[in-house]
Amino acid sequence: MSKAVEALSARIQARFSDHVVTHTALGELTVEVPAQQLLSVARALRDEEEFFFEELLDVCGVDLLTYGEAEWDTVSASCTGFSRAVGKPHKIKTQPQDGQRFAVIYHLLSVKNNQRVRLKVMLDEAHLIIDSVIGLWACADWYEREAFDLFGIMFKGHPDLRRLLTDYGFIGHPFRKDFPLQGNVEMRYDTEKRRVVYEPVSIELRTLVPRVIRAEHAVKSVTEGEG
Repeated sequence: MSKAVEALSARIQARFSDHVVTHTALGELTVEVPAQQLLSVARALRDEEEFFFEELLDVCGVDLLTYGEAEWDTVSASCTGFSRAVGKPHKIKTQPQDGQRFAVIYHLLSVKNNQRVRLKVMLDEAHLIIDSVIGLWACADWYEREAFDLFGIMFKGHPDLRRLLTDYGFIGHPFRKDFPLQGNVEMRYDTEKRRVVYEPVSIELRTLVPRVIRAEHAVKSVTEGEG
């Protein structure tokens, strides 16, 4: 961890000691904020001279439904491809989430101080609502609409919270981990009715096993090609 990131973490922890928890990984600082404290912490990070994070770069949602489970095995797989969906998914070391399935992530930039910080707010699926930050950063408008569309996260105070990427009559939220990969319906243009129609899904869900060219085979192939 660089001295600048370490110093920033210390300042944030001292300023919001009762409200936030800081984590550092790969040289990046993440600040976990309770949902009810989001606006007050975000406003201070934007306005106070020692922070001055004047730019909001991104807002995104995260679904942690299967967090800590992996169905891909790249270690014991054969040279024909990855092992997927074979037996039960194995566990990987992860940080417990205390039953909170969703997170909203805010990426902030301070041009003046040349620093970045990531705010993370955990949300329960039963209460999937958080304050909008449009009043602090106007550019959050479409970011929040995207998170609402794809994850179903509600942003309190948003002036126009409508779907952004999916169709008007779309059902569900496609970036949730339990959303079916083939979707719920399929659509096509009916030339006779002269409109788009929705029909039951006709494709069959199947597990794909991509082929992998391992390093030793790649070297052998190149050598043979040169000969």
